[in-house]
Amino acid sequence: MIRSLRVRLMLAAATLAVLFMLGLLPAMQGAFSLALQDSIEQRLASDVTTLISAARVENNRLQMPAQLPDERFNLTDSRLLGYIYDREGHLVWRSRATQEEKINYKPRYDGRGNEFARIRESDGQEFFVYDVEVKLLGGKSAAFSIVALQPVREYQLTLEGLRENLYLGFGAALLVLLTLLWLGLTWGLQALRRLSQELDQIEGGTRESLSEEHPRELLRLTGSLNRLLHSEREQRTRYRDSLDDLAHSLKTPLAVLQGVSEDMAQRPEDRDQAWVLQSQIERMSQQISYQLQRASLRKSGLVRHQVRLQPVLQSLCDTLDKVYRDKRVKVSFELPDECDVPIEKGALLELLGNLLENAYRLCLSEVRISLVESQEGIELCIEDDGPGVPPDQRARILQRGERLDRQHPGQGIGLAVVKDIIESYGARLTLGDSPLGGAAFKIHFPAL
Repeated sequence: MIRSLRVRLMLAAATLAVLFMLGLLPAMQGAFSLALQDSIEQRLASDVTTLISAARVENNRLQMPAQLPDERFNLTDSRLLGYIYDREGHLVWRSRATQEEKINYKPRYDGRGNEFARIRESDGQEFFVYDVEVKLLGGKSAAFSIVALQPVREYQLTLEGLRENLYLGFGAALLVLLTLLWLGLTWGLQALRRLSQELDQIEGGTRESLSEEHPRELLRLTGSLNRLLHSEREQRTRYRDSLDDLAHSLKTPLAVLQGVSEDMAQRPEDRDQAWVLQSQIERMSQQISYQLQRASLRKSGLVRHQVRLQPVLQSLCDTLDKVYRDKRVKVSFELPDECDVPIEKGALLELLGNLLENAYRLCLSEVRISLVESQEGIELCIEDDGPGVPPDQRARILQRGERLDRQHPGQGIGLAVVKDIIESYGARLTLGDSPLGGAAFKIHFPAL
């Protein structure tokens, strides 16, 4: 399927142009043929008139001068053929060029006076004939049929030459037309190109809406897009305001929990639990701030960062080791010495926190984290030795509210949030099987 609008229009225009020219060629050839036959008829009529003006009748006998006014009748190699027949159809005179011609022509005395026709001889030769009946001196006995002939071969050669010239001319005209069409389409589609550029500016956050400096045919489209952008902007504002209200309402419970954790930290036997509680409270505060930031930014307007991966992973794993200390999860890292990922730190914490929490919760005893760098980008993989995810369920669990694990509490939004974050940064999430036996979540960051 051709995806280029310009190429589609060019193909359509070229097809119509070719069909038009193919229909025009026979019409032009026919018109030229008729015009050429009319010209031949007029020329032969003029030749007959020359013969009539030179003819004399003496004693009821035709007398023709030795030298005719038209020199073509006097030359033996001329293609101008002239004949004169009497009333009984007998040949009484012929031009010098007819000496080598054997034309079996019989004049007709039908009262029409003159006749232009096309005859074919037994040897296959064709001639144009102009036959005029005249009564010299007004007597029936002096009636003659004066005939001028021209071979059709010359007419056919002229038509063939015309046909070749027409094909060459139409071919050149078609090339010029297609060139002009391409230039015209390029100029005409500049409006769509400007519209695309404005959309890119809106996506990049440098423009608020589409301008009205577009052709009339696009104004309805731009108006609809502007209304859609306005509606989306209002919805994002309401979403941000809701998160602001939520964050404000969570401040007091978090402050209470912070106070409880500080009291617990005073007791040596609760010091470890207090540390876990404080780290989780800090993480909750970070995530609230991050969600507020996400709500205030466009999908493509997220700030790009390069975050060192190792410290973030180590901090999350240390916290999860304490939360799931009874499982004694073995975590292995297969990372380059210094590896960065192109994502904001808060988004990375949210992303890895959800994936690692799932891995810790569902694994039997082992979790592996690896990263591979290539020319195509970066691939981060989190694997576990748990039950895995059936292939027919992998697309479903990435949807908001869908969960396969019913044994532990939750709302089923963690992986949906992960997918949303990854797509916000132009990355891609895939779910497969791990050599460890469980699931393998792979995040593909494209090369910058």
